[in-house]
Formats: sequence, C-alpha cells, structure tokens
Amino acid sequence: MALDHSLSGAWEFRRAGGGEGDWRPARVPGTVHTDLLALGLIPDPFFGDNESRVRWVSESDWEYRRKFSVPAGMLRREVAELVCDGLDTLAEIRLNGNPPERADNMHRQWRWNVRGALKADGNELRVLFRSPLAYVARSQAARPMPGAEAALPGGPHLRKAACHFGWDWGIQAPTMGIWRDVRLEGRDGARLADVFLRQRHSNGAATVSAEIAVEHWSGPAPTARMKIAAPSGGEGDAKWEAAAERRGAAQTLSVEIARPQLWHPNGLGGQPLYEVEVSLERGGRVLDRLRFRLGLRTVELRRASDRRGESFAFVVNGAPMFAKGSNWIPPDAFIPRADGARLERLVRAAAESNQNMLRVWGGGVCEDERFYDLCDRFGLLVWQDFPFACGVYPLDDPAFAENIRREVEDNARRLRHRACLALWCGNNEMEEGWAHWGWDFPGKDSGAAKPAAWAGLADADAAELSAKMKAAYDAFFHRTLPEWLARLDPDTPYWPSSPSSGAPFFAEPRSERRGDAHYWEVWHGRRPFSAYRGRFPRFMSEFGFQSLPPLETVRAFADESEWNISSHVMERHQRSPAGNAAILSQMTDNFLLPPDFPRQVWLSGVLQAEGIRFGVEHWRRAMSRVSGALYWQLNDCWPVASWSGVDYFGRWKALHYAAK
Repeated sequence: MALDHSLSGAWEFRRAGGGEGDWRPARVPGTVHTDLLALGLIPDPFFGDNESRVRWVSESDWEYRRKFSVPAGMLRREVAELVCDGLDTLAEIRLNGNPPERADNMHRQWRWNVRGALKADGNELRVLFRSPLAYVARSQAARPMPGAEAALPGGPHLRKAACHFGWDWGIQAPTMGIWRDVRLEGRDGARLADVFLRQRHSNGAATVSAEIAVEHWSGPAPTARMKIAAPSGGEGDAKWEAAAERRGAAQTLSVEIARPQLWHPNGLGGQPLYEVEVSLERGGRVLDRLRFRLGLRTVELRRASDRRGESFAFVVNGAPMFAKGSNWIPPDAFIPRADGARLERLVRAAAESNQNMLRVWGGGVCEDERFYDLCDRFGLLVWQDFPFACGVYPLDDPAFAENIRREVEDNARRLRHRACLALWCGNNEMEEGWAHWGWDFPGKDSGAAKPAAWAGLADADAAELSAKMKAAYDAFFHRTLPEWLARLDPDTPYWPSSPSSGAPFFAEPRSERRGDAHYWEVWHGRRPFSAYRGRFPRFMSEFGFQSLPPLETVRAFADESEWNISSHVMERHQRSPAGNAAILSQMTDNFLLPPDFPRQVWLSGVLQAEGIRFGVEHWRRAMSRVSGALYWQLNDCWPVASWSGVDYFGRWKALHYAAK
C-alpha cells in the first residue's frame, strides 16, 4: 500500500544569513508574516498604517527547516517523493545537504524523487525563499510590464497571486512560505499518475468513466478498479464496480447508473454526491488509491444566436438558469490563515443568501480542495479564472510559458471532476487592457497615452514591445490555453477573458450583444444608481459599489481618534482612488448626510445595498436578455472599505442581507 508521511506542522525559520541561534518556531502551512506575527516580532499589518512598517519582510530572504525521521516502510519503497502542494514562490529546496531543487510558481504542485537522499533518522529539509519584491524589481527594470494601478510594479513577472502586490481593496504585503501541505509519498510497483472522471448522460442514465494513467516500475501488471457508492439516503446501499488488468500506460473503466440522482445548483434541487474510489491492486494488495466525491449533472455554456446577438447562458441538466452570485477573492491576505471554518462560513453565507454561482477571480489563486468541496456541497457553481489579472505577462518567454503549462495541468487535473466547476476563464480584464487601457500602443488613436510602466521607453520601443506582447496574448489565450484544456478537460466550457465578446481579436469586450460584461461607470464614473437600468449585457460578471466596513470592524484597525472618513488611517484602509469621496457623493445624492461617523458607517452599508439592488432587480427583470448577475465582491482579505457584502471577519453587511 502507498505510504504518505506529512511534513506539515512544526518547523523553524530565520532571516537568511542568520546564525544558528536565530532559528525560531514556525508553522507549515503558513507564511513568514504569520510566523513573525505569532512571535510578536512585527506589528499587525492590518492595524493603522502598519503596512509600511512591515515592508522589509517582503524585501528580505527567509529560510525554513525541519528535522525529521521517516517511517521504516518509507525506505523500503521503490519510489519516495517529496511533494509540496504550494511553495510561495521563489524557493530553493535542499534535503540532507544535497544539491538544491528550485521552484518558482506558487500555483503549482512540486514533486521530486528523494529516495536516494532519505535516511531513517536525522533528516533535515531546508527551504530558502528569495524576496519576491527584489525579483520583480529586477525584472521590471529589464523589461517593464503594465499591471494594476493599485499594485506594486512588476507583479506579472512572477507566477504569484497578483493581489499579493496590492489591489484597490488589498494590502501590499507580498508573502513567502510553504503555503500548502508538504509530505513524503512512498510507492511500490506502480501508482495512479492521473485519474480523469467523466460522465455521459443519455436516456435518463449516467455513464461514469475513469480515464486512468499509471506509472509502472516493476512486477506484473496491476488491476485497476473503480468502485462507486450511491449518496447516503439515496438508492440504499447501491454500489457499482468495474475492474480490468492494466494494459499499457492508460485505460478507461466505466459503469452505468440507470437512475442517477442529479446534482443541481443551489435553489434548483439537491446536491447528492457519489463516492468514487479508484485503486491499483496486485495479488490482493492495494498499490495506490484515490477517492473522489462526484456530482452527476450536465453543464453547458449556451451561446446561441438570437435577435439581440448571442446568448451567454449556463444550462444545467438541460435547464437554462439565471446565475445569481458574486465574485470571490482570497479570504485572507495571508492565505493559509483562511482555515476550513472560515471557508465554510463564507461559502455557506453565499448559499444562505440564495446565490448559485461564485466567480473565483483571476488575481488570486485556484483555491484548495476544501473550497471546492464546500461549493459541491452547497450547490455553488464556480466560474474559475486562471491566475492572470489586469497586467501584461511575458507570455512570449518559452520558460515562463512552460511553467504555466505545468500550472494549468496541475489545476485542471485536480478540479475537472468537480460538480461545481462550470467554466474555465483565461484571465480577468486583460482584454479590457488591450482594448481600453492603452496597452495597444499607439493603437488606432495615434495620440493614445503610453501605460505608466512604459513611460520611460521611447515611443518606438514601447510600440515594439506592445505589438510583441499583444501577439503573445492572442496566441496564448485564444489558441494555446484552449488547446491545453481541450486535452485536459474537454467537458468544461472555456472563455478567453472576463469581460470578453469571445471573438478574437478584441472585438469590443464591453459589447451588450455577446459575451460577458463588467460595468463600473456607477463607481468609477460617478453615475447614479439608475444608470444600471440602461445596461442590458448578456451576462453581468462584475459590477459594484463600495461601503465602509461595519463599525466593529473599524475598531479592529483604527483608534477612535481616527474615526473620520477622511482620517489618515481610514484613507489607508481605502485603496480605490477617491473612494471615500465617491461614497459620500452618492450618499448625499440619495440621503441626508449623517452628523457623525458611526451613522455614516451604517448608512454607507445601506447605500451599497440600495445600489446593488438597482442593478440586480433590473437584470432579473430582463432575463430574456440577461442570463446572470455576479456582483463585486463576496468577501474581503483584510479589514478595509470595499465592495464586499461580507467583511473580513465574516460580518454580513446590509448588502448581503439585501442579496438574501
């Protein structure tokens, strides 16, 4: 049987270059910031304006180590691998003084065969993390790339969550650390290299198949077996099984379920989940085993011509639905702090407010298994952006592109069986950037301004770089990425960008005739809430209006001496340019201005709820034209004035009650 040995838990860390006496306790999964906070060595970055006081953490290199023994059986395995589910981000990994392995992408799983380096006792694993700020500064100086206005420059050069460098709702605190689990995996004979669960529905029956890829090292060919058990409370103890001797590196096992219990989005039916086990066996011994929970359903993105252009509607189990939901960002700026309880509180809150879809935004991460487990359980369809947002990425670099290929494979393979997965989307607002933000320099208008990142370049050099990056974007998001997904997950729809008209190259991404739309004129353009009623997109995937956080949340980051909407600390916890002024402007257009800060905080929440109500009710009245409304945003990653309906601490704002 396979043998796994966790290396998460208690570690030690120090600033790189320190002495033996500088090692201090650390926790894995975690980050340098959270380990320093636990020891009281830095002030809380979320309080006051402490953010600037901890910048040195991201500018430094850090080292982690763990000393450990291994189970006796591990050394008897033919293959023993060190598996890191998440390294953030520029890491050098050294086991027992051997030459280091290197990692440079927080969105990937990393694994290395360490069988020859392990010993029974006295093992030492060290991980050195290089400063992400130093790296992106060097890269940006060599070849500048435009990025989000509220972010530190250079983020697109590194495969790291874009919001770690700051956003118009986020703190600038690029993290480092072992941010997901780390373990040893021991295998004998063979292992399941990949299992792709697929389902086909016809005449009321469902056929479940497992496309299995096997790594085989020694011994006779093993038997691959798939077992499926009905959801509890369903067909009693109904079970299905298929088995076959492995022939070659790949094979497919299938079973038919005559009367399947179908999985539905929240509010449209139940969420039964079948238990699926796939194993490799030889001589009565299990060599490897993987377990899944599978919801049986069909999901289609219907794009059909009509008198208004082309529809953009999700169809589940043959029935078109109106997508009611919001956008999801990482629930904590220090992502490993978002434990299972916090994830469940947020996903449950979305379901309790009658949402049926969450868009996992491209400036964060592909979330871990617990999030998708919850979405499967609560019936929240997931629109999954790949981790690209609001920037120009060096997609013409072959090494960078190969790194992304491995990232896409890792995430598509682990998520493609999910009942909740409704859409793969290439990126967030990058098509917008090429069409409207000046990245296409000089563009059709020869007087177009250069992006700030290219201000130091001569016009000819900026134009050459723009043309090269535009061609790389076109090739990657319109050809390469969909080709990868056609191989990895042909059953889930793909969409190149959000927003997009879906028609390369850059047919108007703000079209109301086809595709999805983001509408920000109410917030950024200071238009009245009634402006929503003049918009008829085929699918509204982003729109929003801010509020201040609840007063109890303000207490968590501001002393009462700072309780003024224009105070230094309140402005530091407002990352949208002129954001507090925009709130006050709409407030005085719709209400009398309250005389004191607590009532201004309260009324800002009511104002936000009223604004989103204008949009949502309008688009629901127009269901014959509009197939969904996802407001920005469900949640926060720190205590801040933002567009969220649920604040950092899980408190529901008036918006969330109104959504319910």
